[in-house]
Amino acid sequence: MNLFSGSFSDIVIRFCFLILGIHLVLISIFAVYQTVRDKALSNVPKDSPNYWRVPEAQLLLISALGGSVAMYLTMQTIRHKTQHPKFMIGIPAIMIAQFALAAFIVWLRVF
Repeated sequence: MNLFSGSFSDIVIRFCFLILGIHLVLISIFAVYQTVRDKALSNVPKDSPNYWRVPEAQLLLISALGGSVAMYLTMQTIRHKTQHPKFMIGIPAIMIAQFALAAFIVWLRVF
């Protein structure tokens, strides 16, 4: 199917889903990068000039912006922040909310 075939509204909807798909891929890659980076920096001494951890709020924001699945899988794989309830409850809660929103959009037949 060609992206530019069909009615104007069909084209707009397909284009929006294309942009959404690209966004999800990019934010997922960024989520994995930031999680692995934070894990690597967790071993740097706090008094080191190179000490700068990724703030927890930033990790949760990346998750909320669409990187929740990638971040959760990465955290489980590299065993990073698995003892923090904020992440082990928060990120799955964000995933549930995102899946519920996607299901609601499908239910509305917006796509």
